[in-house]
Amino acid sequence: MGNVLEKAKQEQVIALGRLGWSLRRIEAATGVRRETAGGYLRSAGIALRRPGGWGRKAPAKAATSVTTGSARSNPAIEVITGFSGSRAAADAKPANEVITGFLPEVTLPEQGGKRPSGASEPYREMIELELSRGRNAMGIWQDLVDKHGFTSSYQSVQRFVLKLRGAVWAEARVIIETKLGEEAQVDYGTGPMVRDPDTGKYRRTRLFVMTLGCSRKAVRLLVFRSSARVWAELHEKAFRRLGGSPRVVVLDNLREGVLSPDFYDPGLNPLYRDVLAHYGVTALPCKVRDPDRKGKVESGVAHAQKTPLKGKKFESLEEAQAYLDHWEEHWADKRIHGRTKRQVAAMLAEEKPHLQTLPLESFRYYQYGERTVHLDGCVEVEAAYYGAPPGWIGRKVNVQWDAIFVRLLDPKTGEHLSGKRGGHRIRDADRPRRTPPQLLQLLARAHKAGPSIGAVCDAIHARQGELGMRRIQGVLQLAKQYGSAASDDACAARRWSCASPSIASCAVIWSAARRLLSVCGRSIHSSAN
Repeated sequence: MGNVLEKAKQEQVIALGRLGWSLRRIEAATGVRRETAGGYLRSAGIALRRPGGWGRKAPAKAATSVTTGSARSNPAIEVITGFSGSRAAADAKPANEVITGFLPEVTLPEQGGKRPSGASEPYREMIELELSRGRNAMGIWQDLVDKHGFTSSYQSVQRFVLKLRGAVWAEARVIIETKLGEEAQVDYGTGPMVRDPDTGKYRRTRLFVMTLGCSRKAVRLLVFRSSARVWAELHEKAFRRLGGSPRVVVLDNLREGVLSPDFYDPGLNPLYRDVLAHYGVTALPCKVRDPDRKGKVESGVAHAQKTPLKGKKFESLEEAQAYLDHWEEHWADKRIHGRTKRQVAAMLAEEKPHLQTLPLESFRYYQYGERTVHLDGCVEVEAAYYGAPPGWIGRKVNVQWDAIFVRLLDPKTGEHLSGKRGGHRIRDADRPRRTPPQLLQLLARAHKAGPSIGAVCDAIHARQGELGMRRIQGVLQLAKQYGSAASDDACAARRWSCASPSIASCAVIWSAARRLLSVCGRSIHSSAN
C-alpha cells in the first residue's frame, strides 16, 4: 500500500507552495519528496516554479482527487478545491493520478552542471572531510574563501551541503527583546584541542562566551582550566573588550558563579559577586534546566563551535585565541544577523554608548574559603595563623585573603595584615586572659620588681632568648611568693653576672636563684616568728 501524507503535512506543503517556494526548498524544509509535493501542488491548482529558474508556469487545471497506493488499494482522497458541494466534484473531469511510492535517491550534480552548487563540486573531498568533523556550511564556505580563493556565494555551498547530509528543520524559539546596554548573557562551551605546554599533549579547552542582548556582539575567550577566580577574570576581560559593562548578566547555575541555585534567592560566589559589584553589574541566574532564557549566548557558543573551531587543533593557547579573534573581527562582527537584518558591528556601535563606564582600577582579587577556629583561638590561612574574637572556638568562619590582608567575614572583626608562613598575628583585643604576655613585658616586670631580679632575667634572655620565657616567669613567680625585697636580695647575694665563668647555663642561674630564695625565705619566716 502506498504512503499517504498526513493532513497537517499536506497543508504545510500547499501553504509553502502558495508562498512561491520551489520544490527543492519545500523538500529541504518538510522532508517530502519533490515528486510527491509537486503532485499535491498540482492537485491544489498551484503553479510550480520552473527547474533552475524563477517565475511560474501557467496554472494547472484543478484536480478533484489524488490516487495513492498500489493496485490492491486505490481509494481516492478528496482534496479541497474552489468548488462548493460534492456534486461539482463528482461531475468534474477525472484527475491525473500521482503515485507516491519510493523513488531512488537524487544524485549529486556533476561538475559543470547548471545548478549553482556545481561551483562546489571541485571541493567535494574537502567539504566531505569537514562535514565528517561536524562543521557547518558557513564555516566551510569561510575556509574556502580564506584559503582557496573561492568566489561563489555561500548559498552554493549550502545547497551542496544539504544534498550531502540533508536539511535540519529548527524548532521555533521565543525571542527576548532587551534594551540597549541592559543585558549580557554568559556561558561556557567546549573549545578546540590545544597542546598543553606542561604535558606536551593535546587537551580540550573551555570556551567562554559573553553576548550582548541587544546587538548580539560576542566576546569569546579560551582557557585551559576554570575556577571561581578564572570565571571572574573572564568577565573582567570581556568588559574591557566591550569598552563598558551591562547592567545585568544572565548566567547558568555553574559552581563558579552560583553556590546554591535558587530562582528567588540564589547564593552567589562571594568573589564573583564582588567583581560584578565593582563594575556595577547584577547577576541574574536562570531557572534550573531552563537554557532558553539565555538562548542568545547558547547560539553564540554553538556558532563558534560549529563554524571556526570544529575539527581544529592548535599548538598553543595564544595561537588559538588569535585565530578566534581574527574570525570574530572579519566574519562574526561583519555578518548580517538573521532576525534583525543588520550588521553586528553597526548594532554594537549603537549600543556601546549605553554601556556603563568602566572603573579606573581593576578589581583586587582575593581568595575565599571556610576555616574552623582552633583551640588556640586562631584560624589557619596558608600556614599562618590569625586570631578570632574570644568565644569563637569550634565555629566555622568565612575568610578572604590576598597578598596584603586577611579578613574574617564577621561584622565584629576587622582586617588583619597577612603574616609570613607559619607565623601568628593576633589583635590585642582578641587575646584571651590566659595568653602569656610578650617577652619584653616580662623583662619590664622583672626590672620593676628589683634591679637584681632584672639582671638575672636579662641573663636568661641573653642566653636563650624566647626559649627562656618560662624561666623568667619562674623567677617572677618566686618574687611573688617570697616578696620582691627578699627575692632581689637573694639574686644580689652572689652578684651573678651573665658573663660569669662559673655559670654554665641559664638553667643553672634559675636553679640557684630558686634554691637561694627558698633558703632566704625560710630564714626570714623563722626570724619573724
